[in-house]
Amino acid sequence: MTRTATVARKTGETNIQITVDLDGTGKTNIQSGVGFFDHMLTAFGRHSLIDLSVRCEGDTWVDDHHTVEDVGIALGDALRQALGDKRGIRRFADVAVPLDEALVLAAVDISGRGELYWDVDIAPDKVGTFDTELGQEFFIGLARNAGLTLHLRKLCGTNAHHILEATFKACARALRVACESDPRVDDVPSTKGVL
Repeated sequence: MTRTATVARKTGETNIQITVDLDGTGKTNIQSGVGFFDHMLTAFGRHSLIDLSVRCEGDTWVDDHHTVEDVGIALGDALRQALGDKRGIRRFADVAVPLDEALVLAAVDISGRGELYWDVDIAPDKVGTFDTELGQEFFIGLARNAGLTLHLRKLCGTNAHHILEATFKACARALRVACESDPRVDDVPSTKGVL
């Protein structure tokens, strides 16, 4: 059984194509049109071991908001499709990832009830030209559309680049475990029988 998906999403603000392979090796091919976001998505693919291809043409002459938000939505949709009925997955995972002075905790439940719980205070408003508040927008779209209960919490850190990168890496590492097949589970890991 292959756990792959390709999603195309076109609006008046963005034109996106995303392909994921949950059982990959972390190969990435990212072209979002937003340099710092490409760096974050590359780290996300690499540390989740999800092969990830992202192509986005967005209205970045306005700002980066629509690109970042819509890629989160499309990636979440692709993850949901690739997970299928979620039979045999581990479902839960948590990890704390350091990046120099920054330390971020991610906890995920592939619950089918998509919601982000964000406690990542980032004092600097920008990393280069990238608005740091867009990190939260990406993860809202990802969690809601993938059906993840996703908690992200900054335990410490002052450098905005480090905090955001640790957040993407922590989410990626938690997803890597939660999406993995559990050899002891052959059905859906829920007492309800569905996720």
